[in-house]
Amino acid sequence: MPINKNAIIRYKILDELLSSRYHNYSLDDLTEEVNNRFAEIHPKRDKLGRRTIEKDIHFLENEDPFWVEIERYSIDAYDYNKQKTYCKRCLRYANPSFSIFKKDLSSDEKYLLRELLSMLGRFDGLPMMEELERLRLSLGGKTQHQPIISFTKNPLENTNYLGMLFTAISQKQTVEIHYGSFIENKKEALYHVYPYLLKEYAGRWYLYAGRVENDKIKCFPLDRIIEVILTPSIKYKDYNGDINEIFEDIIGVTYYYEDTIVHNILFWVSDYSKNYVLTKPLHESQRTLNKKTCDELHEQYPTLQGGQFFRIDCRKNYELIRELCSFGQHLLVLEPSCIQDEIFERIKTINEEYSKLRTKRS
Repeated sequence: MPINKNAIIRYKILDELLSSRYHNYSLDDLTEEVNNRFAEIHPKRDKLGRRTIEKDIHFLENEDPFWVEIERYSIDAYDYNKQKTYCKRCLRYANPSFSIFKKDLSSDEKYLLRELLSMLGRFDGLPMMEELERLRLSLGGKTQHQPIISFTKNPLENTNYLGMLFTAISQKQTVEIHYGSFIENKKEALYHVYPYLLKEYAGRWYLYAGRVENDKIKCFPLDRIIEVILTPSIKYKDYNGDINEIFEDIIGVTYYYEDTIVHNILFWVSDYSKNYVLTKPLHESQRTLNKKTCDELHEQYPTLQGGQFFRIDCRKNYELIRELCSFGQHLLVLEPSCIQDEIFERIKTINEEYSKLRTKRS
């Protein structure tokens, strides 16, 4: 039986799926996954049928040059929509390390992989770190004792969660999260979620995941997660689009579904701090206003001496207000009034609290 180009593409996809030990693929699941990936390569081709994938698997098992060993097994799976458990027949390679497309690495590829593994070793909690270190050493070459790149780390109390969630995202597994708040007397909450992204911000790790019951994105600080349980019985659902797009209009990590207003924020920065803001923008949307506009604004706000005017487009959240307050008197928000008022109230509260301390001291 001759092997054409499309068949090779299908075999390559099936090879990856059948070697996975993180998923339980039925014949229907394999057909769906092959179609999804095949569509990325040939978007205009008709969908492949279940029978085609079945014949491909039979060919891999019984024809030269493959003769692969595929095991069939059953699991109890859970249908979240129908709210019931059912018996699911699955397929996978009998040997998880087997592949029909193995090849040796070139010297350049070995060097690049070794350096990447060294960098990954700087992150506590990633899965299989001992195996990764053995792999790095097996690639040969001189060991780099002195690190070239240094990362600021805020160690988690239980780094297993970072590793488990990394695996869950990379292997597309639904998880059950037991979550506790820092607020006293607030009960522990349980969520079933599709994990999509691990994000580090200001020395802390956060998980962004879609809730199974409504697909809404929720942010979980990892230091408030009590337990993570993999739930392969609930089928994983991919995020529709690019998860990183939710950060386009915000500073930091706090994302409010109910507040969709993107504010055009005008602010002034003193000569003392303007170069810091120029070289490290508060947000990707930051733009410096031209001289004519700055002159007009100086006439409108005569108390502001020198400095530079900027604009950013952001949604209001905790990190935005904190960032705008962090420069003290060297950064003043001019509009909109809702952002200016919130900053004023925060500064007023801080001033009142310090006044109490000074009164006690005297």
